[in-house]
Amino acid sequence: MSPGAESPAPRRVPRGNLGDRAYGAALVALGVTVLLAAGLIVLVLVQTARPALAASGILPFISGSDWDPVQDSFGALPFIYGTVVTSVLALLLAVPVGVGLAVFLTEMAPPKVRAVVAFPLELLAAIPSVVYGLWGVFVLVPWLRDHLEPALAGALGFLPLFQGPPLGMGFLAAGLILAVMVLPTITSISIEVLRTVPGSLREAAFALGATRWEAIRMAVLPYGRDGILGAVLLGLGRALGETMAVTMVIGNSPEIHASLFAPGYTLPSIIANEFAEATGALHTGALAALGLILFAVTILLNAAARLLVRAVRRGPRRVAA
Repeated sequence: MSPGAESPAPRRVPRGNLGDRAYGAALVALGVTVLLAAGLIVLVLVQTARPALAASGILPFISGSDWDPVQDSFGALPFIYGTVVTSVLALLLAVPVGVGLAVFLTEMAPPKVRAVVAFPLELLAAIPSVVYGLWGVFVLVPWLRDHLEPALAGALGFLPLFQGPPLGMGFLAAGLILAVMVLPTITSISIEVLRTVPGSLREAAFALGATRWEAIRMAVLPYGRDGILGAVLLGLGRALGETMAVTMVIGNSPEIHASLFAPGYTLPSIIANEFAEATGALHTGALAALGLILFAVTILLNAAARLLVRAVRRGPRRVAA
């Protein structure tokens, strides 16, 4: 550049047009709105539950087992117990089937079989919960009462889990119907996770002389372990929050029983059944406190599931030889 020449003006970085900035601001506003909605839900639940929690205390409320709205005595333990029992039972039944089905569809099934099996899975996920409840009342409960529960009592009656009269309605019926409802969630997410497994892992296992099952066990499943665990936790979140179908088959008895044949209650069921009839501030506050417990557990489980599903996308895990 010659000594008297003017230096070129600095180039300005384009900031985008007005439409792009408005679209970005709208997306940010929507994200903030979701957080505000969740915060408002928690705020309303805390304010509504305050009279009941102040009257009994948080720990006595959680550990108490007496639920008597007439005497203003409220304890959440039977409902927490029923929610945990039915959800765990659902996972014990659904996880082996769901993960096994995902492995079969991604690793072994021919394309025609995948297309045939995918449709029933999508159909199960789209069925309303009240339809599941009606199916449970008219089909599942009579079958349990007349066939499965007497057979379990005869073979495993020495265990506390399978003692008592075969009523049909109870923890076992609720766990079975929840297993059917969470199966599409676990299977679909597990399929997506297993599809992210690099083909080089399978090829390396086959090159080392592994059979198909050995390649799945030592290469595919370890790689997708975090994502599969996330799918299980998402299924657990669905089981914890299910209301209508469980309410129709669990028997709705606020008691703690070791037997799976006995009737019980869950957190969503008691809220759905009694909130419309709650008149006093303590009764309404106790139901709101149950909702706060359920909301907190569900949020924690879903957050953990999201983190685990995201962890599987960071790259291949070190696979043991």
